[in-house]
Amino acid sequence: MKALLAGAAALVLLLGAARARADFPAPPVDPAEKGTRTAVFAGGCFWGVEAVFERLKGVQEVVSGYSGGEAKTAHYEVVGTGRTGHAESVRVIYDASRVSYGTLLKVFFSVAHDPTQFNFQGPDYGTQYRSAIFYADAAQRRVAEEYIRSLDKGRVYGKKIVTQLSPLEAFYPAEDYHQDYLRQHPTQPYIMMWDLPKIAALEKEYPQLLEKR
Repeated sequence: MKALLAGAAALVLLLGAARARADFPAPPVDPAEKGTRTAVFAGGCFWGVEAVFERLKGVQEVVSGYSGGEAKTAHYEVVGTGRTGHAESVRVIYDASRVSYGTLLKVFFSVAHDPTQFNFQGPDYGTQYRSAIFYADAAQRRVAEEYIRSLDKGRVYGKKIVTQLSPLEAFYPAEDYHQDYLRQHPTQPYIMMWDLPKIAALEKEYPQLLEKR
């Protein structure tokens, strides 16, 4: 079983590294900003996505939660049914003078998840695991739209990006036990299989983006 898990994890790492490469295209549009900003992304299970963004220089806080649904509140058991319209998401609070929105998008597309998978990521299936960007303003929307267009035109993935773009209307923090899950459970089988390879790819390909610890 351990050998099987190790082999599968190696395959996941290999596939992740194929996307997370040093020459992965940068956003064609990425205006300079200052001050504290907020970005919200959905890319499958929030455990790994949260852990990726927490390691970036300029990121002040990352919270796992739910966004994009019609219900006025959200919690794990209900969102997990796929009937509320919410997606597992992360809210990233960052210092725009240290890390740009475009850089966050680059990490989102090349490390945090696979934007060509429609309504699933890895072993997790359902609309709650969809790829989505919830933009806070017109500037974020423009950066994301231009980036997706550029990546598709360059056939970076060989398949069309299916990431949804939606205005950020609400974000509901997830339950406490979901926060910093990877840090608290680094040897949990799911984490080892699907999330630690993302961290390894981030550290290998983008060391200049990492916050010194």
